Amino acid sequence: MSAVVPRRAPVRLSPGRRLLALAAVALAGRLARRPPARIRALLTRLARGARPATYAEARAARAAVEAVSLRCASDEGCLPRSLATVLLCRARGQWPAWAVGVRARPPFGAHAWVEAEGRMVEERADASYFRVLFTVPAPRGRRPVR
Repeated sequence: MSAVVPRRAPVRLSPGRRLLALAAVALAGRLARRPPARIRALLTRLARGARPATYAEARAARAAVEAVSLRCASDEGCLPRSLATVLLCRARGQWPAWAVGVRARPPFGAHAWVEAEGRMVEERADASYFRVLFTVPAPRGRRPVR
């Protein structure tokens, strides 16, 4: 099955940011093959000590991930895209909430996404379209730097 990747404006990344995004995508691909409970446990540990990501920071991380990976840019790439996004944010000391859920209306299916400042980051569907199964929230107590 082939996926159509929506056309987006090109994202310019410095060589260092491109390399970091590629590393996050590679790690996310390996992590995505693990059982959900194991992914959740690892992400919970990684989130410790990070500050909550702003919406702009999470959006920039997602854009970088999509710029280096066609799989992550496709509709079927939600799990590796969301994992790579949180990993890239964590490399910068930030943490958006990572969520896994299901569509509330047909066609039923699983979906993974990130949230920052209380809203889904760059998702085309409204939040009411999904039911959250579990999340790895941003740590509390540390305020985002603006």
